[in-house]
Amino acid sequence: MIAKVLSAAVLGLDAAIVEVEADVTNGLPATVVVGLPDTAVQESRERVKTAIKNSNCHYPQTRVSVNLAPADVPKLGTHYDLPIALSILLASEQVEFDPMKKLFVGELSLDGKLRAVPGVLAVALKAKELGIKELFVPEGNAKEAALVGGLLIYSVPSLEGLLKHLLGINRLDAEEPINAEEVLVNTRPSLDMKDVAGQESAKRALEIAAAGGHNILLSGPPGSGKTLLARAMAGILPDLTLEESLELTKIYSIAGKLSGSFVTSRPLRSPHHTTSNIALVGGGANPKPGEITLSHRGILFLDEFPEFPRNVLEAMRQPLEDGVVTVSRASGSFTFPAKFTLVAAQNPCPCGYNGDPTKQCLCSPSQIFKYQKKVSGPLLDRIDLHVEVPRLPYEKMANTAAGEPSEKIKRRVEEARKIQQGRFGSSRTNSEMSLVELKNFCRLDQVGEQLMKQAMKQYNFSGRSMHRILKVARTIADLAGCRDITADHLAEAVQYRPKTE
Repeated sequence: MIAKVLSAAVLGLDAAIVEVEADVTNGLPATVVVGLPDTAVQESRERVKTAIKNSNCHYPQTRVSVNLAPADVPKLGTHYDLPIALSILLASEQVEFDPMKKLFVGELSLDGKLRAVPGVLAVALKAKELGIKELFVPEGNAKEAALVGGLLIYSVPSLEGLLKHLLGINRLDAEEPINAEEVLVNTRPSLDMKDVAGQESAKRALEIAAAGGHNILLSGPPGSGKTLLARAMAGILPDLTLEESLELTKIYSIAGKLSGSFVTSRPLRSPHHTTSNIALVGGGANPKPGEITLSHRGILFLDEFPEFPRNVLEAMRQPLEDGVVTVSRASGSFTFPAKFTLVAAQNPCPCGYNGDPTKQCLCSPSQIFKYQKKVSGPLLDRIDLHVEVPRLPYEKMANTAAGEPSEKIKRRVEEARKIQQGRFGSSRTNSEMSLVELKNFCRLDQVGEQLMKQAMKQYNFSGRSMHRILKVARTIADLAGCRDITADHLAEAVQYRPKTE
């Protein structure tokens, strides 16, 4: 008898339905798994065999053939343990149930209990799309799967418990759908803007970056507060929407980095400068999201910016422009979202004190030139805000008066985001404006036109620089609650371009 049970394969950030077929025939005892299984799937034979024996069933002492269809899709991971066990029990006629419109995923331990697996949210979304009615997942994945409405989600403790449910002996209770308000409870950041002394101009630039999703580069001597400011920026970002929370939860689930049942706050990723190209952008034999995708809708903080390898930084140029990264491998091409806000921090020279009014720089002009050339011009051109973070005098450091709290700045940022949502009809920001939208929403008056012309002539700005100045000016106008961009908004936007242009 041939038995068929439905499962799913995770491919990039999507899932595909897999039919697990089993056939028990006469012959010498052997278990064969076909259908492009990887090592983890091949090893499932021993896990399944022992789990079946420890679940008050017996493993067939004949030839067992298992096929994972479609055969041309690579089968990776331990998702298939549970459906393989069920298909073998069905084929050997030890249990009898209707597997139609039911989908099973889960890794089996030797005692028959189920362990959580990555990518369950993607599987649940695909199951709903294809009209599957019931989804059986390990207990550790149940809350994550319950984010998808319109499905009966069953939390399965063990293979034996699942068999009792399917045979009607002891029914499992379906998971309650997750309330959206529960998902969107944002955790309060540990670092508040009011705790960072001084640096009002840098805080203003970070507010503009948060409101419009603009990339920002902080440059200054060691100890001036660049890292503190970057980490405090997480506290002024607007709360996640339900759509964004689902998107981030799916990404983190597939990457195997989901702590808890879902993502409730915007990510802040801070990879070390020894990070490889693949770790930052994504890839591998089985392509997984990299740091730029894990920071989607949040902040990617690159401290010691020039110390990153040149090829790693250059790999970010296309994602910064397009908001997605496409990873191509022999097994296929996968597109990962990468709409992040880049916050980079650097010293002005190797010793860190070039231009410092109190400490002498020990670097030669050639060393300074070589250090600054580590980051290419095209990459710097894609950064909207270039901000100097100077050393603070003692008076400002010792000042005990609290600055403006993050909560107050966050309210202004959220008001600006609401204006942008009304403008674009979605959660897009000003930094994502197309050329057509730029012409419609960033019109200048006569004074503004004259100012832009003068700036372009004096600083030799590129076309991309001009567009980024207009986007930043649009965000400054939104923060001020103005419908039109004035000369003051444009002048503030121009001052954030590199002084060397």
